[in-house]
Amino acid sequence: MIRLTSIVVGLLFAAALFWSFLLGAITVSHDGLPHTVEHAFHKEVKDVSFASDGPFGRFDRQQLQRGFQVYSEVCSACHSLSRVAFRDLKALGYSDDEVKAIALKQQIPAYNAATGEVKSHPGLPTDHFPPVVYGGQGSPPDLSLITKAREGGGRYPYSLITGYADQVGYKNDKGEELLKEFPDAKTPTGLHFNPYFANLNIAMPPPLVADGQVTYSDGTKATVDQMAKDVSAFLIWTAEPKLEKRKQTGWPVLGFLLFATVLGYFAYRNVWRNQKH
Repeated sequence: MIRLTSIVVGLLFAAALFWSFLLGAITVSHDGLPHTVEHAFHKEVKDVSFASDGPFGRFDRQQLQRGFQVYSEVCSACHSLSRVAFRDLKALGYSDDEVKAIALKQQIPAYNAATGEVKSHPGLPTDHFPPVVYGGQGSPPDLSLITKAREGGGRYPYSLITGYADQVGYKNDKGEELLKEFPDAKTPTGLHFNPYFANLNIAMPPPLVADGQVTYSDGTKATVDQMAKDVSAFLIWTAEPKLEKRKQTGWPVLGFLLFATVLGYFAYRNVWRNQKH
C-alpha cells in the first residue's frame, strides 16, 4: 500500500511539473519573453576574434605577455588569479629569472600548523598567485577560470571592459530608449551601467579609462581596445593553458579514428562478404 501511494504521489508530482512546463512554454511562444529591463537591454557579447580561436588557433605569446601586464597593473588590485602558479608564466615566454623576479614581488601567506600563525614570505616560482583582499563594495571574482565560467569565453571580459555606457539616452537594438521604457531603472548610486553585465548594473568601475594607461615594452600602442583584447587573451590562457597541446593532440587522434573506421569497414566487408542476408 505504501509503495502504491508513493507511485501515485510521484506520478501526480510529475504531472504537475509537466503541466507547469507546458503552460510556461505556451505563454512564451504566444507572448515572447517577459519585457523586463534585463531582457530588453542586455546585449550579447561583441564579435571579436583571438589568435587562439578555431581548430588551428595558437596563442600569441607577445599578446599574452601584454595581457599579463594589464592584469598586473590594472586588474590585480581587486581580482585574484589563485589557480595560476608563477612558474606557469614560463609558457608565456618568460625566462626562469623573469619568473623569479615576478614571484618575488608578491607576499605569499603561509599557515604554520604548529603555532597557528599566518606569516608571509616572498613568492617562489612554485607558489600560486596570492588571494586579493578587497575592501570595497562587492566581491570581485577570481579571474583564473572566468572565460570558462561565462558565456562567450574571452569575448565576455572584452565586451564587459569596453561596454560601459551612459544610461541617459541609451537605446537597445530595437531603438527603444531605456529610461523611457523603464523610468524606474536608473542605475543606483555606486553602481555603473553596463549592458553586457547580467543585470545591467555592475559595482566595478571602468578598469580601462584612457589610452596609454599601461606602457607596453614591445612598443604596441596601448589603446583601450588593445588593452582589453590583450587581457582577455591572457584570461583565455589562464582558463585553459593546455589549449594548444589539446588541439595538437586532437588532430592525430582524429586521424587514428578515421583510419580505424576505414580498417573496421574493410574488415567487416572481408568477414561477411560470403554471407547472405
